[in-house]
Amino acid sequence: MAATPAVAQSTTAPATPQPTGPQTGETPDQTPSPSAAPKGADNTAENSPADNAIVVTGIRASLAASERIKKNNPVIVEAISAEDIGKLPDVSIADSLARLPGVTAQRLEGRDQRLSIRGLGPDFGVTLLNGREQVTVGDNRGVEYDQYPSEFFRNVVVYKSANASVVPSGIAGTVDLRTLRPLNEKPTLAVQLRGQMNSHKSLNPEVKRTGYRASGTYVDRFAHDTIGVAIGVSTMTQPTQNERYNAWGFPNSTATGGNLLLGGAKPYVESSKLQRTGVVGTLEFKPSDRWHTTLDVLYSKFKETQYLRGIEFPIAPDWGSNATITNYTASNGLVTDATVSGVVGVVRNDYNRRNANNFSIGFNNVVSLTDRVRFTLDESWSRAKRTDFLLENYTGTGYNQSGAKDTIHISQNSDGTFDIVPTLNYGNASNLVITDPRGWGYNGTEAVVQAGFLNRPSFKDDLKSIRASLDGDLDGFFNKWEVGAVYSRRSKTSSYSSAFLCPKDGNPSCTVSSGTALSAPIPQDAIVGTVPLAYLGVPSMIALNPLYLYNNVYDAAPDNRPDSLARDYNVTEKVLTGYAQINIDSRLGAIPVTGAIGAQVVHSDQGSSGFTSSFSAGPPPVVTVATIDGGSKYTDFLPSAALAFQVVPSGFLKLGVSKTMIRPRLDQERVTSVVSFNAANIGRYDPSLFPVFSAYGGNAQLKPYKSLNFDGSAEYYFRKGGYVSLSAYYKRLTNYVDPNRSFAFDFAPYAALLDPATRALVQGKTVGLVSGPANDGKGHILGQELTVSLPFSNFVPALDGFGFFGSIAHVSSKVRYASQPTPIDIPGLSKYVGTAEGYFEKHGFQARVSYRYRSKFIGEVAGLSATPTFRTAKPEGILDAQVGYEFQGGFMHGLSITAQAKNLTNRPFVTYENDDTRRVIDYQKYGRDYYLTLAYKF
Repeated sequence: MAATPAVAQSTTAPATPQPTGPQTGETPDQTPSPSAAPKGADNTAENSPADNAIVVTGIRASLAASERIKKNNPVIVEAISAEDIGKLPDVSIADSLARLPGVTAQRLEGRDQRLSIRGLGPDFGVTLLNGREQVTVGDNRGVEYDQYPSEFFRNVVVYKSANASVVPSGIAGTVDLRTLRPLNEKPTLAVQLRGQMNSHKSLNPEVKRTGYRASGTYVDRFAHDTIGVAIGVSTMTQPTQNERYNAWGFPNSTATGGNLLLGGAKPYVESSKLQRTGVVGTLEFKPSDRWHTTLDVLYSKFKETQYLRGIEFPIAPDWGSNATITNYTASNGLVTDATVSGVVGVVRNDYNRRNANNFSIGFNNVVSLTDRVRFTLDESWSRAKRTDFLLENYTGTGYNQSGAKDTIHISQNSDGTFDIVPTLNYGNASNLVITDPRGWGYNGTEAVVQAGFLNRPSFKDDLKSIRASLDGDLDGFFNKWEVGAVYSRRSKTSSYSSAFLCPKDGNPSCTVSSGTALSAPIPQDAIVGTVPLAYLGVPSMIALNPLYLYNNVYDAAPDNRPDSLARDYNVTEKVLTGYAQINIDSRLGAIPVTGAIGAQVVHSDQGSSGFTSSFSAGPPPVVTVATIDGGSKYTDFLPSAALAFQVVPSGFLKLGVSKTMIRPRLDQERVTSVVSFNAANIGRYDPSLFPVFSAYGGNAQLKPYKSLNFDGSAEYYFRKGGYVSLSAYYKRLTNYVDPNRSFAFDFAPYAALLDPATRALVQGKTVGLVSGPANDGKGHILGQELTVSLPFSNFVPALDGFGFFGSIAHVSSKVRYASQPTPIDIPGLSKYVGTAEGYFEKHGFQARVSYRYRSKFIGEVAGLSATPTFRTAKPEGILDAQVGYEFQGGFMHGLSITAQAKNLTNRPFVTYENDDTRRVIDYQKYGRDYYLTLAYKF
């Protein structure tokens, strides 16, 4: 049940071209009647039933359906289609999409989640559900695709070039997830049950390495085929086991003669369990040719639980470890082997929980006003809510480096990680206490005992939209026209709360000055055993129940630091889009041509509310917070044109030119800001180096990224199925957002709030730096894509059933910020992307091996306090395989069995710093996943 790119192995009848943009709420049958073939369609004889063509199912039917979408659309698209109802088709939708040409996925927690299209990351694309824009449970706009059960979708279309009827569309592309339409399907009941096992043994005792997935889909028609009903239910428990390593960085250490030294490291074992339940329903009503109404509802709820156990080892003395380095060995400026004494490690027993739900409803009505004019009204509502519970627990040998010290030996492995072999036994509870081992706790004004820390971010994303349009038929060179308007209101709210956790003693302030307890013994009831970190040299460490500690051991003190209090914000976008488009279906001389020409006018009203820090009078000055709001209004004109020329009977030349835009990240549009006052810099004033005042935050007046796009594709379709395609594109980017633009600002209004003595000291020194996002970047992206689909029966009839699909994409970019002359690396961009897939399917038996590769890229990972952070990720190649059989007759007819293996290469996800692959920062090894699926169709 693996995903299948847009290729074909069976002969296909010519089909009416699909609309140049997704029809909101309407997912038309993708296999129209041959009698509806357009002018100039490839109406060759082999497409006729008289040819006695073999009817294929499964992988080859899926590929054929995907090819029809690609071939018959004048816009450049890629597609995947379900093999059958309830069988789209891979472990996740993101796995399926990542096999398409020019599309890549970044793995998070071992799962493909975030998509990059044509070298641009998730923030540059738009995701639609049946033509309607969707919200996300993620931090920003990029959709996390594992929120959608893949069984619910009939096909997925990726629009790589734009036209006016796609509202909204992205700069990178637009992904349209399409559920099935019951009036176009036969009555069906399909069920699936899939088991899963990870090659890693359970790394933490709370999470098994096995999981399951069960789903059912029911489709039927009533009242003389005027009413159609489709209902789908899916539930799953999916485990992930992750051997994880993280380095703090690599300072040039004076303790090693200026050589780069591992600043600190933390090996972890992470076990995750994702539980998700989804329900989808579609009700269609078509009482006559004059009226067609559709109601779509989707609900998905998931809970992800993570246990992370590991030890943080501060190493470099330059970064405050107070350790001593001896007997070190350096190679090419990097210390690869050393003995480190005086180490104070921090033993971590952490727990993360995420609860999220996603709800979407759409109601569509199409009314034929005359035989040639139709009116469409579509209303939709999409809502997502997510809450996180991120708990850290610390134990060590004593408070603030007062306990026993360790001596460790570090040595670098060939993969860039470091083995860390300790002397202390971290698996013996008697050697440890609950405390703040390194004295990290600080609430902004004084020291606190930070024996743990709790982050509780919450996100709400709400989008309401209404779309109205008129379309009609024409005779002549232009065959159809459409005008319409779309109004949407999106509101995203981010709320944060955090707290310091200290040993319980009835003193909830947790401050050292108040006499709070500095440490506490580990309760016997909190011990669940030990876990090994042997993959990086640590024999074992104590495994504690993190929730027992939270509920029984700690007092909690609110985190009132300015940058913590000023994090909450809301961003609201009200967008009115008017569009007009005219379609072409005619000839230029002897050449058939189809296409569309149109434009959008987009009026945006964006606003944000939140908090900013400010000063109250001292001494000493106290930072407080105040409410703030801001926003902007602007109008954009976005023309587009797409043309497809059938230059030979089976060959097409497709051209597109358009102007598109995509809005910035929602956290960049926030109005919140944090102001800092550093009294230590008063006597060494230099605004660029030692500012007394500084601030950072968002920019509520940010404008969208803009792109002028040129797209071209040459496609040739083989007589017996399959094709070859060569595409090229150029994107001229403007308004590119520099996320950390710095500029001078006079903080005199803040200085006026200081006490007189301090105010006199800063007089004339109130200019500081403000850091925030700004639209000052520009540049371009240039790319090429080559795709070959080759059913071997085209050349050797004896090889019928065998085939190959492969693609390679190359992309280059040059984007600069106004503040720096050196081009930047665009997040999500891999210079080279490739896929290769060999398959066989015949007589019910199917097998497939697929490999996908992407070169290095800038990936988004979770940094300190779950803050999104960008780092360079190493190239990776992922090998998957499957084999299956579908019974063709007898009492087992309708039953299929499929075995799959994912990540057979056991490829880790690795990031590094400063373009030096030896300086590995993140290393996550997820193991291999194995699946066995039973499916039955009644």
